[in-house]
Amino acid sequence: MATYSTSEFKNGLKIMLDGDPYNIVENEFVKPGKGQAFNRVKIRNLKSGRVIDKTFKSGESVEAADVVDVDMQYLYTDGEFWHFMVPDTFEQYAAGEAALADAKPWLKEQDVCIVTLWNGQPLSVTPPNFVELKIVETDPGIRGDTATGGTKPATLETGAVVKVPLFIEEGEVLKVDTRTGEYVSRVK
Repeated sequence: MATYSTSEFKNGLKIMLDGDPYNIVENEFVKPGKGQAFNRVKIRNLKSGRVIDKTFKSGESVEAADVVDVDMQYLYTDGEFWHFMVPDTFEQYAAGEAALADAKPWLKEQDVCIVTLWNGQPLSVTPPNFVELKIVETDPGIRGDTATGGTKPATLETGAVVKVPLFIEEGEVLKVDTRTGEYVSRVK
């Protein structure tokens, strides 16, 4: 089994701790004036989604988590599970609500997402960085207003709500950054 030394720690690295897979969210190397150097890390449990703080002595090794990231196409939801398919093999996986976490408002059928598998079970789903979604509800647009004039809330076809400039109208398709949940541009 592969191991990682604390010098190899970086954001996004997947490690095993107490039998559960974790993802390093934040890593800080600390070298105090006196005493041994250490790494202060924030890690997310990939099964439960909980984030905890942990300290590792410099030079300590941790087992690597045997997880794989696979590009999968989002198919549909039956209300309880979200179904994904590997485009090359047509193999299908069902992810529970815990695996979706923050990705749910950005999932649109046919979009390709990154699904993290551990022992053949979906652990987490990462939507594409940018998605194109249609506005289903917003206040009427104001003509002549510029992009810096202000913002208003707009509800998208997936149920997500984003702030958009005042000139945007209902029925338009927007490009949205899923990492920040911010409006990027109109799609023509």
